[in-house]
Formats: sequence, structure tokens, C-alpha cells
Amino acid sequence: MIDQTVTELAHGKNFAALTTLFTDGRPQTQIMWVDADDEHVLINTEVHRQKFKNVERDPRVTVTIFDAANPYHYAEVRGRVVEVVRGDAARAHIDELSEKYSGVPYPNPIQSERVILKIAPDRQRTQ
Repeated sequence: MIDQTVTELAHGKNFAALTTLFTDGRPQTQIMWVDADDEHVLINTEVHRQKFKNVERDPRVTVTIFDAANPYHYAEVRGRVVEVVRGDAARAHIDELSEKYSGVPYPNPIQSERVILKIAPDRQRTQ
């Protein structure tokens, strides 16, 4: 179950830092749009991106969501990618995220395939 603060921050117009791991264990962090359902943090990406390649090999990730109005208020979720959603659902989701963050459907061309990474928390911390 996702902590209520995680859900509130993920549903707001707040950005997240997603950290994945390279083959040699070095971390890679990117600022991402974020969402959540009742049980997972949701990140939308494309299959050709390094972050997707990293989680295919090693599903462990950390997501930190910062409150845009107060960056000292944040939620950190350490967990695992437990499911990858593809197809029309992933494409519709990126349009929903784009509407939330920029007010318009996703304007960029899709270079490969959109996917939703469903991240189940192992540890959650809020500040």
C-alpha cells in the first residue's frame, strides 16, 4: 500500500527523481513526471531509454517526489518495478501526465514504445 503522502505528492503537479542502476551498480537519476495508484508509484517512459533497460535487468529503484511548493516536503519510495504496462494504456497515460504537467496532450513523437513502470514500495519515507 502506498503512503497517503506519496499518493498526494504523486497526484499533484510535482516532479520525481527516479534512480535506477547500471550493470556495474552505478546509479542513474533523472527528473520525471510521476503518478500513483493505490499500490504503486507509476513512471511512464519508452523502451529505448536507458532507465528502462536498467530496470529490465535490475528492478530495484528509488523514487523521490518533491513538493513543487516546498521542496523540503517530499516522499521517498525505495522499491521494485513489479509490472510493465504496455500498449494503449501506456500511451493514454503519457497524455494524462502531459495534461497534468503542461495542459496539453503529449506533443513529442513516440520514438519506440511507451510503458508504465509499476513500482511496489519496499520502504517509504516522507518529510
